[in-house]
Amino acid sequence: MTPRTAEAARPIRSGTTVTPPEPPFALAIFDFDGTLADTLPWFFAQLDDLAGRFAIALPRPLDLDAMRGLSAREIMALLRIPAWKLPSIARHVHARAARSEIALFAGVREMLAALHDAGVAVAVVSSNGEAAVRRALGAEEAARVSQFACGAKLFGKARVFRAVARRAGVAPARVICIGDEIRDGEAAREAGLAFGAVAWGYNTPEALARALPEAHRFEEVADIAAALIPDCGVDERITRIAGM
Repeated sequence: MTPRTAEAARPIRSGTTVTPPEPPFALAIFDFDGTLADTLPWFFAQLDDLAGRFAIALPRPLDLDAMRGLSAREIMALLRIPAWKLPSIARHVHARAARSEIALFAGVREMLAALHDAGVAVAVVSSNGEAAVRRALGAEEAARVSQFACGAKLFGKARVFRAVARRAGVAPARVICIGDEIRDGEAAREAGLAFGAVAWGYNTPEALARALPEAHRFEEVADIAAALIPDCGVDERITRIAGM
């Protein structure tokens, strides 16, 4: 006879309080551009202006689809952007983004609310400016974010990830970083943190899988809540809301 599990052997009596399972991660650190917000079309639309303003000789023709398969360093080399120009370019892009209407991906608001309600702390680490991030999130979603660490250097996120986890008082094993770029995953790896790669952002899923084979995979926004909130039906609620 097949042995019964402990749960099967001790049925729950009426009136018994059942403690829900603990989420696998206590802190989710999100990237913004391409992860929470659909900024890829907006950014590509800025390239010609940036080229003229900062004397960048863009290659022609520019294959935007092919660029999604490249790392950030490879893209910089392709676009012929010298590293010393990055701070000036970033300040200009951040200022423009703060004045622009940037949309969140469908289902993001509901996903953030579900994580918050389940007790999973949410932080945002982005190379974009905090004003642009808060503007896109709106007051209600921004209030659910426990930490904003914006204006991070393009290749300096590992140090910021560690600082955010330390301020939150969460052990590294219970932190997951979620992003859409290879550099996000490399930074999480350097910081000793788990990484979740989203399929809808700047880098293609194939490029992310090649560079970050250890990463969790999120094909849809609803997958994040389903993975981070155990056995509470939130994944079904998110899927239903996002599909409206």
